[in-house]
Formats: sequence, C-alpha cells, structure tokens
Amino acid sequence: MAKKMTTSRKDPPAEVNAEAEALLRAILSLRHMGEARRFFRDLLTDDEFDMLGRRWKVVSMLANGDSYRQIEEATQMSSRTVARIAKWLKEGPGGYRIILERSK
Repeated sequence: MAKKMTTSRKDPPAEVNAEAEALLRAILSLRHMGEARRFFRDLLTDDEFDMLGRRWKVVSMLANGDSYRQIEEATQMSSRTVARIAKWLKEGPGGYRIILERSK
C-alpha cells in the first residue's frame, strides 16, 4: 500500500511505498560522509553509484550555467538525460535546489 510522503505546499505529493520510505529514513540516520559512502557502496552496484555521481555532476554544471554540450562531454550523459535533469532542476519539487544551496 502506497503511503504519501509529506511535502511543502508548493511541491506535488510523492507516492512512496513502505520500503522506499524505510530507505529514506535509513539515509537520514547516516551521521557523516564515511557512513554515507559505505552505505551507498553496499546499496548500489558500481555502475549505479557512478551514474548517481554523474547525474549530480549534471545538476552542478547546470547550476553553474554550463552548456548542454559541455555537460554531455564532461559527464558522458545523453542530451535527453541532461534535458530531463534540467527540467527537474527548474520545475521539480525542489530537491536539487535544496541540496545545491546546502552544499555551497
């Protein structure tokens, strides 16, 4: 049974199943970078971990104003993926923006 995750007023509600919600709670319990690194290395395959890193690089480069072409070359991500990430950065529920602001 899906359970709604609470969001801010302007964010659309996200349906999250119980297993995904448990995962999010587990992530929130991590205390430092070392724990996060170990947890995600256990959770994800090498390819999945690499892909998440490259997606985050796309977000960072978009926020810095880099062109799609520069981003595609630097990350080896397709133009479609870059465009999709750009759309979520601009119109999504704001998760990327929250982390970009906090990581400054």
